[in-house]
Formats: sequence, structure tokens, C-alpha cells
Amino acid sequence: MIDRSLSDPDLPGTIRVVSASATHVGHVRATNEDSLLEASPVYLVADGMGGHNAGEVASAIAVEEFEKLTIQENVTVEQLGEALRSAARRIGELVGESTAGAGTTVAVVATMVLDGVGYWVVLNLGDSRVYRLSGEIFEQVSVDHSVVQELMDAGELTPEQARVHPYRHMVTRALGAGPESDPDYWLIPAEAGDRMLVCSDGLTGEVTDAAIERVLRSPADVRTISADLVGLALDGGGHDNVSVVVVEAVEVVGRSLATENTAGSGRAAQDPFEIDEDTLPRPIAGGGPR
Repeated sequence: MIDRSLSDPDLPGTIRVVSASATHVGHVRATNEDSLLEASPVYLVADGMGGHNAGEVASAIAVEEFEKLTIQENVTVEQLGEALRSAARRIGELVGESTAGAGTTVAVVATMVLDGVGYWVVLNLGDSRVYRLSGEIFEQVSVDHSVVQELMDAGELTPEQARVHPYRHMVTRALGAGPESDPDYWLIPAEAGDRMLVCSDGLTGEVTDAAIERVLRSPADVRTISADLVGLALDGGGHDNVSVVVVEAVEVVGRSLATENTAGSGRAAQDPFEIDEDTLPRPIAGGGPR
């Protein structure tokens, strides 16, 4: 378990967190194409695609570009966007038979200070996910960029049907694969006690949201929680690589201003000063194992 103090705790708008991560190749695949980053102020899971080597290279590039932001205490949305664009350029420049079709999903939680208040910034491309546990709230913040999500949005699939649909692993946006894709962003006021989970679909493909919530609500530390989540995925079949990063806010200074200005849930944002109130974190859609 790592204690990440993101800046001087005496200054307003800072966040002190503890974090932990775990990854496993699973029971079926020969290699682990997932890559993860657990280094303040950025926590990331990238699920590579394109076959052996191609997926590994693409997800590793994503980590390398976002890791450049870990020399500072907090990030901006613009910096996250530039890291994403740099990774996309590098993946797009890959040539050779072994890296043909390289691409990766990206799910990120990072910390930002705005007007002296600490926030979580969430970014995603693809179907790797970010969940938030905050008091009584448990929600999937990110929205899957996938075929089955579009079918659910159109009312053509129920969540239960989506979990077993043959196209459930087909993503509609990814980093480096196909046409340039725009990520989604969310800006969420942080509160002490928040637990943020970043994970690949190797977890959500084997473990129900209800089970994930139970583990996140346990009194165990973040290291144990990370190991337990991966263990559940392996017990569920371990058909894919599984990676998780768990981040817990220990102390958040400046929350009084955040409570006054942004009561309620997190909000999607294209930059830290323009918050789009039409896009809210998607509530958890229940359902059994897929």
C-alpha cells in the first residue's frame, strides 16, 4: 500500500491518498496485454489490443506518456489530453508485422486542484472502467465505448443480455486503433473516504457490480481490496487479463467550497472551466455475471 501525499497538506485544495494495484494474466491468455500506472497524481489502466506484442506495446506506450505527468503534484485536463494525443501519435507510428492493428483502451483517474478545491478527473476511451464509492454512492463513472453499450442506449439490449452478447468485447473507441477517437472526461469533487477503482474488462467481465461494491465497501486496506478483486475475477473464470488500481482519499482540504459550488454528483467536462451538465456519471446497471 502506497501513501501518496499530493502536495503540502497545509495548503487549500490538496488531496492525500493511499493507493494499490494488482494485475494477472488470467487462466486463458498466454501473455498480459494490460498495463497500469499507479503514481500520483495519475492512476491508469490500459487494456491492449491487436494480438501478442501489438497490444502489449500499445498499452505500455499509454503508460509511458501519462507517466510523464507524475513529476508534478496535480494535473489539468489539458495535460491529460496532450498525454493521450502523444500516445496516439506513437501508437500510430508503429510499423511492422508484429504491431499491426495495435491499440489500447485507457481509463484514468487523476487529481486536480481548481479554485483551491481538490477534484478527481476521470478520462476513458474504450471499455476499461472507473468506479466511484463515496459514502452511500456507488457508481460507474465512465461510460463504455462499446457496441453493447450503444445497443443498450438504443433500448435494444438489457444489461443482463449485454453481459452475454457475442459483441460484448467489441469497442467503438480506442487509442491508436482505427480513426482518431475523442475521450470522455468527468470532473468530480473529491471527499475524504472516496474510493476510486480503475479496472480492465477482465474484472467486469467476470465479477458483478454488486460484488465489486461489496469489496470496495469492506474495511480492508487498498492493497487487500486490489488483491481481492483480482482474485474474484480469477475465481469467476479468469478468461482475460485483469488489472485494477484502487485509490482512496485520506484527506481532502477545501471541501467546503466544493460542497457549496458543486453539490451532488460529478460532472463531465471538456476542460476544467467548462462543465457540461448534460453528461453525468452513468449509474450502475446491475445484472449477473457475463
